[in-house]
Amino acid sequence: MGLSRRTWLWSALGGTGALVVGWSGLPPRSRLGGPDTLPSAAGSVGLNGWIAVRPDGQVHLAMPWAEIGQGVHTALAMLVAEEMNLRLDQVQPIEAPHEKIYGNLAVLEASLPVHPRDTEPGHETLGVRLGQWMVRKLARELGLVITGGSSTLADSWDTLRLAAATARAQLLGAASLQWKLPVAELTVEAGVVRHAGVQQAHYGELAAAAQTTRPGEVRFKPREQWTLIGQPQPRLDAPAKSRGQARFGIDVRQPGQRFAALRHAPALGGRIGALRNEAAVRAMPGVLGIHRLPAPADGTESVAVVATNSGLALMALRALDFEALPPEGGGADSARILQALQDEARRAAAEEAGFSFHADGDATGLLARSAEVVEALYHAPYLAHATMEPMNATARVDAQGVEVWAPTQVPGLARAAAARQAGVPESQVQLHMTLSGGGFGRRLEVDSVVQAVALAQQLPGQTVQLLWPREEDFGHDLYRPAGAALLRAALDSQGRIRALSIHSSGDAITPRWMARNVPWLSGPIDTPDKTAAEGLFDLPYAIPNQRMRHVATRSGVPIGNWRSVGHSHNAFFSEGFIDELAHAARRDPLAFRLAMLDEAPRHAAVLRLAAGKAGWGQPLAAGRARGLALHESFGSIVALVLEVSLEGGRPRVHRAVCAVDCGTAINPDGVAQQVEGSIIFGLSAALSGRIDIVGGVVQQTNFPAQMPLTLRETPAIETHLVPSTRAPTGMGEPAVPPVAPALANALFVLNGRRLRALPLA
Repeated sequence: MGLSRRTWLWSALGGTGALVVGWSGLPPRSRLGGPDTLPSAAGSVGLNGWIAVRPDGQVHLAMPWAEIGQGVHTALAMLVAEEMNLRLDQVQPIEAPHEKIYGNLAVLEASLPVHPRDTEPGHETLGVRLGQWMVRKLARELGLVITGGSSTLADSWDTLRLAAATARAQLLGAASLQWKLPVAELTVEAGVVRHAGVQQAHYGELAAAAQTTRPGEVRFKPREQWTLIGQPQPRLDAPAKSRGQARFGIDVRQPGQRFAALRHAPALGGRIGALRNEAAVRAMPGVLGIHRLPAPADGTESVAVVATNSGLALMALRALDFEALPPEGGGADSARILQALQDEARRAAAEEAGFSFHADGDATGLLARSAEVVEALYHAPYLAHATMEPMNATARVDAQGVEVWAPTQVPGLARAAAARQAGVPESQVQLHMTLSGGGFGRRLEVDSVVQAVALAQQLPGQTVQLLWPREEDFGHDLYRPAGAALLRAALDSQGRIRALSIHSSGDAITPRWMARNVPWLSGPIDTPDKTAAEGLFDLPYAIPNQRMRHVATRSGVPIGNWRSVGHSHNAFFSEGFIDELAHAARRDPLAFRLAMLDEAPRHAAVLRLAAGKAGWGQPLAAGRARGLALHESFGSIVALVLEVSLEGGRPRVHRAVCAVDCGTAINPDGVAQQVEGSIIFGLSAALSGRIDIVGGVVQQTNFPAQMPLTLRETPAIETHLVPSTRAPTGMGEPAVPPVAPALANALFVLNGRRLRALPLA
């Protein structure tokens, strides 16, 4: 018998023993910080750990979060500009120092395996509230800076507005004291404080006095007075990116910099033997050296060629011939793994094995007593991240310490990994976080940073940039894990779902990620991983008898977080099966879902909006069909309707209509951009995304084998927002999960074939 979810919740929280008990007695760590938290830049005056004011009145905003294309720097600047009555162009994001106040609380809180309805206002249970409180306290003490889980806006919503409102109160207080006038008689516009058109001073003129002024009562600006939040705004980073002036990791240039390209042993976990033509490669023009690099955690041994520029390094790397040694224990085989996962899902259903993430009623008994049971086995392959900017990092190691430039989603963990590799205290590591050319969860890993530092250790005092060629990016990723799920349901005489049982299998991401990146928090026993079951245990539908179990496996393939994580394939399983049940019940897929959403009005509103805007039920051109899917992830609810045809036997999506409830949409244009990017990303994966491994060697090596959607293939995309006064939730990932099931459901309407395996093309 598997552990219950509640038992796991308490055992996991108590699993760190005295550590958690000790922390639970501490007062909450303030997230505002003090005026000295931010280092002075351009003569700026710090008012708290987030806000500093320059002499010209411009405001610096500490930015610990990575800009990986999701527009977060703009959205967060909007929060500050709104509360401080500034124009958006008066807020300048700057790199935050390494301090615990910048740690992400929301991403750790979201890791609890809690059903979304148990967090709804008025429905929270004592156990859930206590668990969330303890995790947030633990997260404050850990101070892990993470850009992931679509959590940045949720985590910063209150903190940044409080920091900005406090700064505004201090600045107004300073003006009040200087002019001997009541604060109530002062106004602020575009960072200029005025009194009746006579007295005026901009923030830069008041900052020094404000630094020691008590803010008094701090109030958020009322929603009805907002002028920026909720209004479309241009991206702050767009001009520099459009002009080619933005600096990504691959753009780092330092005096005397060397350039290196690396190649791993072909097989995952393999080793590198003799270098057969080392002397000849060393003699090539521009080549400065050849260096072996040890395998990072869950990685593979590699060799790097250092040269005077990246082109010469890549040319020499291609010429290098070495002996490839197989991994110990033999190489992985994805076909065998996928078959084993399907067998494991069947076994789990037969034996009620695996960890129980959710149980209501008696699904097992009702299914056993039912004369007719609908059953389907779904599965999904491994996937590569394939970010536009390949993995890279730049490093220098000398007697003073380590300096690193990296496009990373975890700057603190990258800094800690660099320190471990170099054998120095973290205080001797300076890390610069650059822009990232895509992340998708890949840059939650620190392997490229570790390799760059290991290479720099062999070149003391020299700055070296280490680049992964695209073939290495595909062949040695930390992949989205493969997965399988057996879904079984019983319908009553009226076509309603009376029981639903889901048994899934697949590797657990979080324990592997923690072992690689926060080894001091990783234990000898894996606790159940929510990411393995999300999108299966947390369905919004009112089904009286449900059971969802997951069997965690260890395939030996390196795995990591991929955009939308477990939701990315579990939504395909669950929403594909819901469509199957609608067909078995002879019900319209929209009406079938809505009938189960009386207790989930937000989900029903999103689904109705998408269906209405898409013209659900209205005639289509011959040869076209619609498919829909509804899914909640990372706190946001998304419904998607796709209009699809077949061209030469290949699916072609003509129109995508997406409805979203993401709470307060800070920048509606930013939300639409994320929806558009997510749908293109999701369609690319659904149509052609797969990683096949034979003898430990990945078969796909570049984009021709896993092509992203082309401009011609991209559908017309519409985004419709449900108005909300709730706090914002994430949008970097939630529009990805419904793509594959909506496409599969449309294809079923077209050809009557139910596709239960990805990819679909």
